[in-house]
Amino acid sequence: MRGSLRWPGEFQITSAPAIIGDTIVTGTSIGDNLRTDAPKGTVFAFDARTGETRWTFDPLSGSPDIRGGHSNVWSTIAVDEKRQLVIIPTSSPSPDYYGGNRPGDNLYANSVVALNGDTGTVAWHFQTVHHDVWDYDLPAQPGLYQVWRDGKAHDVVAQVTKTGLIFVLDRDTGQPFLPIEERAVPQGAEQGELLSPTQPFPTATPAVVPDRLDPSDAFGITLWDKLACKAQLESLRADGLFTPPTIQGTLSLPFTGGGANWGSAAYDPRRNLLVINMNNIGQYMRLQPNITDSVKADKISDHDEFAPMEGAPYGMSRAMLASPLGLPCTPPPWGVLAGIDLDSGKIIWRQTLGTTEDVAPGGLALKLGTPALGGPIVTAGGLIFIAGTADNYLRAFNVATGRELWKGRLPAGGQATPMSYVWKGRQYVVIAAGGASNVGSKLGDNLVAFALPE
Repeated sequence: MRGSLRWPGEFQITSAPAIIGDTIVTGTSIGDNLRTDAPKGTVFAFDARTGETRWTFDPLSGSPDIRGGHSNVWSTIAVDEKRQLVIIPTSSPSPDYYGGNRPGDNLYANSVVALNGDTGTVAWHFQTVHHDVWDYDLPAQPGLYQVWRDGKAHDVVAQVTKTGLIFVLDRDTGQPFLPIEERAVPQGAEQGELLSPTQPFPTATPAVVPDRLDPSDAFGITLWDKLACKAQLESLRADGLFTPPTIQGTLSLPFTGGGANWGSAAYDPRRNLLVINMNNIGQYMRLQPNITDSVKADKISDHDEFAPMEGAPYGMSRAMLASPLGLPCTPPPWGVLAGIDLDSGKIIWRQTLGTTEDVAPGGLALKLGTPALGGPIVTAGGLIFIAGTADNYLRAFNVATGRELWKGRLPAGGQATPMSYVWKGRQYVVIAAGGASNVGSKLGDNLVAFALPE
């Protein structure tokens, strides 16, 4: 770790450890954008019996000459015991929005990396974002699924991302199972930046949520609202996904909360169907010049509205693009649930997720969707259960069609992934309803179980 921590929460653990054999593996979560010379995002493996360190892996070990830290694993690690693989989703190097001190692709950052569980050495890796300057961390656990194609089973890794793209890889090699190509992306960054000329895009599966927005399509409940959003959008550089950060201001769509986020995806092996919820919200980000190392910060606000990025020639500000009434400027639905066939890559269905009931004045329940933090589960009976939205419900959907079948009221926000179990022949679904301030849901301390019909 480089230097002392600025505040106790700058370096922490936010996901449960993984276990492979008698080895415990854990990543870390490190506060974004405070400084260039940040703590390293080292993955640690410990002997479960003695507590001794067995191995470590630094995701920036593939780029030893760069200045920066992070590239940590704050989300959930996956384990393939048969192959003795620990599969990690890594994040962006520090600081998020300036990479002039870290030229090149920044190997192993923003990557699915398969490590040997005994030694921590790299078995294979696939990078989803080259030289990330957008805070497009891999936010969710790599999904280990078996896909049937032409009568044969194929073991894959499916990685959902903040960008709304889904990468499906062969689990033995890390090579694309569904095709991926490098495409040219916007250039013309601010002075000192060294962008990658291309980025990887899946070719069989389009982005689940949009990455472009014409200002004339800005959302607004009133004309005043719509015009205010339109003016904000017209002030920003917006050339689609991977538009570089600018002093002018850049549209980030999807925003840094996704697309996909922490809750990851679910899978129905009988249908080869990946089920994923994604957010459809826009954000502005703006570089602030003339920030120097003499500017020191002791913490970053919870919403990261401003961050100094010490050691870089710019600071950063960002916020959700919202109207004067506080509604997103992006057209709804603001939350989406989708089913993707992992054999063909086609999006089979797409459904609006959530209503405005618990966020709109007077409890007006408009079916506009809401951002969701919390993933889905799929049952053998063909049901999807998911909460996560800003309205306080657990919902059930038909896995084949995406049609909403039921919803159950929760005493607080269900920003978690539910689980299911069977007791004395009856199936139950249980969820932690604790709420989350960052999506505006009601806070609580509840564990709620629902029984499925007998």
